[in-house]
Amino acid sequence: MNILSIQSWVSYGHVGNASAVFPLQRLGAEVWAVNTVQFSNHTGYGAWTGDVYSGEQIARLISGIAARGVLPNCDAILSGYVGDHSVGEAILEAVRAVKAANPAAIYCCDPVIGDDGTGDYVRPGIVDFLRNQAIAAADILTPNRFEVERLTGHACATMAQAKRAITDLQAMGPRCVLITSLATNETPGDALDMLVGEAGDFHLLRTPRLDLSVNGAGDAIAALFLFHRLKTGRAAAALEAAGSSIHGLLRRTAEAGSREILTVAAQEEFVAPSQAFTANKC
Repeated sequence: MNILSIQSWVSYGHVGNASAVFPLQRLGAEVWAVNTVQFSNHTGYGAWTGDVYSGEQIARLISGIAARGVLPNCDAILSGYVGDHSVGEAILEAVRAVKAANPAAIYCCDPVIGDDGTGDYVRPGIVDFLRNQAIAAADILTPNRFEVERLTGHACATMAQAKRAITDLQAMGPRCVLITSLATNETPGDALDMLVGEAGDFHLLRTPRLDLSVNGAGDAIAALFLFHRLKTGRAAAALEAAGSSIHGLLRRTAEAGSREILTVAAQEEFVAPSQAFTANKC
């Protein structure tokens, strides 16, 4: 399995490609990583050093990969945080190039916008780019609840509303939509849900809520879900595998009191989760 992952990179910690690449490799995938930024650490620390790459620079890297004649062997493209419109255009051009070489390839878009505690943390215009261009090109979409509401304009306070939001997003392009960090009026206070919709079916995965606040978990979820969706061909099975792994990773991180997710120390959770959760049709 070959995955082209176009995301940010940090030298210290685990967000973007630094969160997604190693789990994919640990599961046996070859990852062609293209970094959109090179930062010392994630911006949640309040201070960082490094550089942001332009869409032109990213396009040159994709062109160099294509020149090796390997795009027909690319099974999927994965993208996350989009720094500016030119980077988004470079990502979509990469999607077009890969799909031209391999029509069976799929594009998994993690439409990073923000979260409840922070609001939007992307530049002006990125939400419109995601809504109007990226979603239409995607086969798989992995937003959190906050991002679903920003993209659709609909609340997700109930399960019925969350299902409606998935249906609305599917009408924009992607056949498979996974909502992460979902808490509706039906979710117990000590739990957190993930809901996936594909081919008219919905499956819910509920895991215990953990007392921690970390960055990069969403990047890992998107990567894990994409891998297992490619491997199994079934959204429910991918949700179970990815959800079980990410819960194990976050539980280990919470137990250690770490500000960074323990991607390396807890790597066995990717291949053999310590606790398996079941996705139920809903």
